[in-house]
Order: sequence, then structure tokens, then C-alpha cells
Amino acid sequence: MALPSKLPRQFILVRTFVNAKVKWVRDLYLDNAILKEKDLKQVVSFKNEIVSSTSKSLSLYNASLLKDPLNLSMTTTKFIDKYHCIFMQFQPDRGFPPHVKLTPHALCLHKEEMDIHNCPINRVDIVHRIARLLMLAGMGKLPLYVIDKLKWDLGLPHDYVKTLLADYPDYFDVCSIEDPSSGKEMLALELVSWRKELSVSDLEKRAMSLDYCGDKRRHDISFPMFYPKGFDLEKRVKSWVENWQKLPYISPYEDAFHLDLSSDLAEKWIVAILHELLCLLVSKKTERGNLLCYGECLGLDSRFKKALVHHPGIFYISNKIRTQTVVLREAYRKDVLIRKHPLMAMRFRYIHLMTKTQKHHRQVELKDNSQIEA
Repeated sequence: MALPSKLPRQFILVRTFVNAKVKWVRDLYLDNAILKEKDLKQVVSFKNEIVSSTSKSLSLYNASLLKDPLNLSMTTTKFIDKYHCIFMQFQPDRGFPPHVKLTPHALCLHKEEMDIHNCPINRVDIVHRIARLLMLAGMGKLPLYVIDKLKWDLGLPHDYVKTLLADYPDYFDVCSIEDPSSGKEMLALELVSWRKELSVSDLEKRAMSLDYCGDKRRHDISFPMFYPKGFDLEKRVKSWVENWQKLPYISPYEDAFHLDLSSDLAEKWIVAILHELLCLLVSKKTERGNLLCYGECLGLDSRFKKALVHHPGIFYISNKIRTQTVVLREAYRKDVLIRKHPLMAMRFRYIHLMTKTQKHHRQVELKDNSQIEA
């Protein structure tokens, strides 16, 4: 999509954002949405390591080696014990060390999860979202380590390179590129050919569905904004946001690097990239570091940082669970994800099993305390 030919020069060159600090206000609902998934990624990742082994189990020693790679907040033994409705210890044979495997209930959930990953409709959906990830801002290649960082949030299968990408040679090719910082070769994912039919942003699709423009795209699309209770922008910042929303919308799939990156219009394009990236994720959120890593590939990481801070009505940054998580506000109603991808529905079933485990532990603690008091 090309820029309007008679776009006013001030849109392209002028930066009008006022020198005012946009305050951060805690959103209890979105914080709770983050907290509900505490340890979920670690539980599913640990589960994947177990089922990937030939015996569908791991010795406790080998399991203990996963503490740092999986970023566990406790020892592996405590982790296994905490979620005993998902993991169970057993003795494979006399003289063998203790092992850990999945409980029957967790194994059933895993099989259902694999059915979702293997469903043809979901496979095509994932392929399209990865293609769009590569197409954002005109990109055609992306280091695999960047995709690995977003793997959980994209909802990719555990061994996605072999089980997914290899089946779509007309879409992707794994190649080698040079790391600009070290000069060493590293693996990257390349889009074989540009997919014009996929280069329509989520906001553009919504505009079309509302029949604002028929089969044409609008240039005056604005971003949905939602502020938490008690949030109040300074008058001059509020005025800037209102004027900024009226600027032409540039598709995140359009190459707009010719714009002055200090201009308001360029910031609207950068916000469009961030917005679309979060829309591609199954949970509509990801760690802030993942976004900045992606932005670094574009040479826009510093602009990403500023855009996330300038637009608290679009993005919320939560400080829960020992990290900063960026949430797309419009995707949630209070602490509930509005449109659930089938994989997210599956993950909430894991959470239910994890919560059941925690309730059991609390009941045991209460029983032990009552016996001590007696």
C-alpha cells in the first residue's frame, strides 16, 4: 500500500509529541491475566521434554539439568512435587534411579494438545502467522533464535522446524545469514515468496468487515484505546494522541523506512508493527524483551521502546512474574482473553490442573497446621 501522493509534508517530517512523561498506572485485571499463567510455560516445556524422550520419562538427574534452561523458580524436585497432578515420580526397575513421567490426566491433555497442533486448519493458521511475522515491515528473513523467543507466544509445536516448517517448502526455507554483531553464521528462516494475500493487517481486516471501504484499505484507521480506571492523560498529551490518531494509517507490511523516524507518522507506523505483531500471538501478549529483540532485527528497537511507553491506551506493560510483559489491551475484557485460539483453550486446561495441584497442597498444609495446633 503506497502513501497518499498528496500527504502533507508536516506528517512526514514533523515530530510534535510533547515533552511530557506518560505515567504508568497499574491495571489489576491485566496483571491478573499474567499471574494466572504463572509457571504455565515452564510446566508445558517440562512436559515436552519428558514426552520427547524415547522412554517418555526422565531420570531425576537429567530432569534437574533443566532448571536453568526452563527458567524454573525452584529446584526441579520441588517443581515436580508442586505440580504432582501433572508429574509423577516412579522407580523404573530395581537398581535404577528415580524417574519422572506424566500423570495419566496430563498425558491425555498432551494428546489433545497434539491433536490441535496436527489439525490441518491450525497448521495452516500457524504457517500463515509465521509468514506474516516474516513479512512485517517488509522483512523476508528472520534469525531462528528470534522465532524461538516468540515460539511459546506464537503457539508453535515443540519441534516446529522438523514437524511443521519442513512440510511447507513452498513457504519457508531455512538458510544461513551473518550475525552483524559477531560476523558468525547463524540459521534463519526465509520466506520463499511474498504472500500478498496475507499482507493485510488485523486493523485493515476489521475496517473492511465494517464496510468502511469496500475492497479498498483505509488510510485513516485509528487504534482502539482503553485506559484503566483512574488513568488520566495530561491535557497536552491527550490532545497530541487525538491528533496522532487522525494521521494516515500505514500498513505494517509496507516498507516505510523512507520516513523520518522522528516524525509522528513514522511512530504511527511503528505502533502498527507492534500492534500487528501482538495480534499474531495466540495470547496477544509477550515479554517486552521479545518485542525489542524483534525490533533490533529491524533496527527499530529504540523506537519500539518509546512507542510502548507513549501509548498506554494500546499497550499495557505488566511487571508481574519476574519480567515485563506487553499486553494488547483491546484483546482482553478485564482479565479474560476475548477471542481464544484453540491452543489457548487447551492451555487453560493445564492451568486448571495446576490450580488443582496447588489447592491440594494448601489443604495438606491446613491439615498439618491443625494437627500441630491440636
